[in-house]
Amino acid sequence: MLLPLLVSLTAVSSVFGAKDSGQFLVVDGVVGGVPKSNSFRTEAVQAEPLRSFTTTPGALRTVENSGVCETTPGVLQVSGYGDIAANQSIFFWYFAARNNPETAPLSLWFNGGPGSSSMLGLFQELGPCRITNDSSGVTLNPFSWNTDSNFLFIDQPVGVGWSHGTLGVNTSLAAAVDVWTFLQMFFADSRFSHLFANDLAIWTESYGGHYGPVFAKYFLDQNAAIESGTVSGQRLNLRTLGIGNGLTDGLTQYAAYIIYAKANAYQVPLVSADVIAQANTSWITPTTGCRDQIIACNNGGSDAVCAAAQEYCNDNILSPLAGNYDVYDVRSGAVDPYPPDLTTYLGEIGTQIGADVVWAKANHVVNGNFALTGDWMRTCIPELDFVINSGVRVTIYDGDADYIVNYYGVESMIAALNNKWSAEFNKQQFAPWTVGGRLAGQFKAAGGFSYVRIYEAGHEVPAYKNGTLQSGEAALQMFQQTMANKPLFST
Repeated sequence: MLLPLLVSLTAVSSVFGAKDSGQFLVVDGVVGGVPKSNSFRTEAVQAEPLRSFTTTPGALRTVENSGVCETTPGVLQVSGYGDIAANQSIFFWYFAARNNPETAPLSLWFNGGPGSSSMLGLFQELGPCRITNDSSGVTLNPFSWNTDSNFLFIDQPVGVGWSHGTLGVNTSLAAAVDVWTFLQMFFADSRFSHLFANDLAIWTESYGGHYGPVFAKYFLDQNAAIESGTVSGQRLNLRTLGIGNGLTDGLTQYAAYIIYAKANAYQVPLVSADVIAQANTSWITPTTGCRDQIIACNNGGSDAVCAAAQEYCNDNILSPLAGNYDVYDVRSGAVDPYPPDLTTYLGEIGTQIGADVVWAKANHVVNGNFALTGDWMRTCIPELDFVINSGVRVTIYDGDADYIVNYYGVESMIAALNNKWSAEFNKQQFAPWTVGGRLAGQFKAAGGFSYVRIYEAGHEVPAYKNGTLQSGEAALQMFQQTMANKPLFST
């Protein structure tokens, strides 16, 4: 049967009033804005189907070796759906490791939004192929993260990218539940069951500053519940968490917009002194200012209190301080053509890789559902500390040309962590981080925790060249060092 589907971008563009150029969606002209009412939910229409399909709850529907993207001889790829319910289908694209796939770890990749497709990471950043600058096709990526790791790109929550169905997820925790359900199905499939014993990693970026800690903690909590006999299922062998330019804690990260607008390595200042002064006032004003609204949110605040904090802070601080620069790479104008758009190319390959519906880069209904629960401003520092203290190796990275989740804020968030490695980490000074003897950034590492600020990179770090390094070369070194269960180090 052909199920009724809800989709987003073109159907509800009139509600939001601006074209999105990246992972944080634009609502009524505000980056990361909050819809004024629930009307956006009724604006959605049925998605345009690519083919007729029948869901198979509890099982996978797949296409093997489509010939799209990964063209390395002998490397398995599988794309398709895990139907977690009759009316909820999660799209995934699996690529075996180019080297030693039987014993290689399995890495999961999630883009942010909330509501943005993980195909951005696959085709623009770190996958086996990369979109060409004219968006007409793809080329093989020699610095793909599936070089030594099996890789699973997941479009989530339901309704994002090629995933489709009832749009019920509205918090990071609810998203974690669906991802866990999907992974139980994935490992139960005979083609992937051997990966169950291998190490598992979560890699994510942007709103992944929420997804990563919340997903990882949920997996660990589920593992403990399985061991105690209160939950049935397979334990997930989680060993690694990586977060790129992640929004994790508003209280530490929002003041950094003011700092970055005044002082960064590329465009100083981003806006006039008057705009900066007004943003600072919006930050410090007692009770009604951004800072106090975030505090109220995280001091038992309701969904409405947290949603109001998101709306106020993004309208009065995040959006105006960007000025006329691209929020994902301040080296460019207001709309940066890089990384190239995927829409046309992904519209051409859907049938070949087993997609049921037309691909959409972002889903505004999913985004709006999250906004109305205030998930955005709820801190994930406790979850991140829990994961680190549980023995999971964690690497946090960012590009220094990114404004929207800039390194000042990420480093401020890291300084607020309170885990078993924090004291040792905070005592250290930054050291140069080199890749093959070429300077690529600066870093610190203590025990199972590492952080690197990568030079000449925007929001999607693996997309950039970093000086004389090739696109993704620095990011691959970071990934491989982390996946080898080592702290970051220079080469």
